[in-house]
Amino acid sequence: MREYLLTLCITAAVTYLLTGPVRKFAIVAGAMPEIRARDVHREPTPRLGGIAMFFGLCAGLLVADHLTNLDKVFESSNEPRALLSGAALIWLIGVLDDKFEIDALIKLGGQMIAAGVMVMQGLTILWLPIPGVGTVSLTQWQGTLLTVALVVITINAVNFVDGLDGLAAGMVCIAAAAFFLYAYRIWYGYGIESAAPATLFAAILMGMCLGFLPHNIHPARIFMGDSGSMLIGLVLAAGAISITGQVDPDALKLNLGGSTRDTTHAMLPVFIPLLMPLTIIAIPFADLVLAIVRRTWNGQSPFAADRGHLHHRLLEIGHSHSRAVLIMYFWSGLIAFGAVAYSVHSASGTWVMLTIVALSFVGLVMLLLPRFTPHAPRWAQHLVPPRYRRPAASAAGDGAAEPSEGSETSGGEPDRDRIPAGVNGATAIGARSRFTDRRKAGTSR
Repeated sequence: MREYLLTLCITAAVTYLLTGPVRKFAIVAGAMPEIRARDVHREPTPRLGGIAMFFGLCAGLLVADHLTNLDKVFESSNEPRALLSGAALIWLIGVLDDKFEIDALIKLGGQMIAAGVMVMQGLTILWLPIPGVGTVSLTQWQGTLLTVALVVITINAVNFVDGLDGLAAGMVCIAAAAFFLYAYRIWYGYGIESAAPATLFAAILMGMCLGFLPHNIHPARIFMGDSGSMLIGLVLAAGAISITGQVDPDALKLNLGGSTRDTTHAMLPVFIPLLMPLTIIAIPFADLVLAIVRRTWNGQSPFAADRGHLHHRLLEIGHSHSRAVLIMYFWSGLIAFGAVAYSVHSASGTWVMLTIVALSFVGLVMLLLPRFTPHAPRWAQHLVPPRYRRPAASAAGDGAAEPSEGSETSGGEPDRDRIPAGVNGATAIGARSRFTDRRKAGTSR
């Protein structure tokens, strides 16, 4: 455990220290695209944060290769080298996209090639556990297709959720932490050495995200861009692939007797590697389905960009930027750690499910909090945050002070150029309101 923690800390430190110089490089290189209509941020922000994350990955693998216990992973398995090869390729494609915005089909082809490179070096799914049937060996083509599909889906899911400051890095870090606990339990608790690479990948992934988050928390000073989102998506998928086709149900000493339901319940620890990537895909996938239905219903193309995604809606109903991100963190953590807890305490699965349901109720209350924002009594106005104070002008007001007609900003701009509060909800406050409406800025993508 200490060597995994050391690897995590080294990865986080390298990523954190390199992000500042990378930000300056991105500004000089012009990797600061114009603000588009669907963007939430208010000022042009440099991308290319994935450069620092990639070098953090390299540092983590290099340190692990020189540690007493972890160097055995490199001696007995080619998976770390396969991960590095695929990560280098997908990172290069992401860097080019951050700077030149390459075509989506080219990116998709690059993702498939990166997954194929990892498959050629042995990082692939070899078999699948199926309830009532047992372990089913896959042919080379079946394993390759399933591996490529899992990599591409996970990469694009992470890329899709990257819509608010710190959202993608935080959600992937939560998923990686839950996956690390599961993989470490399989490696240390059951003594299965084939789970060691997945444990290492999860520790390095946590370090990459934790090192980048201080620079990406709202208001973000730099974005990870596609070079970062596709990279961490690939590492997350590589960990799942590494452990899925290597865990032998017989080595777990599972009780597979009884009915199909009992067999499925007993094999939950085997299914977790397949389910864990879905914890990061669950929220983006739901958002994707809702977006397709919404756009089709309105007579638009399913690929037409809009401002109706989940994080946009959280801002519109009154959540601040930070609170919206924390709500997404909460739901991601509930799904990821709930799946791991259910696999560990499968005998008391009822209590685990009841706990998850109770926490889900708490999450719904947090989700609807702006609709029921309480106001403190007038004698306690100075003791609570401003959003809980009663409006001074009128008791019937909504608490949002409207600017007077014809007023000007500090820069002398007329009030008609200010962004209305409805565009970004609670985030459209302060001096940042001097910018014009984003619907006139950038492209419509």
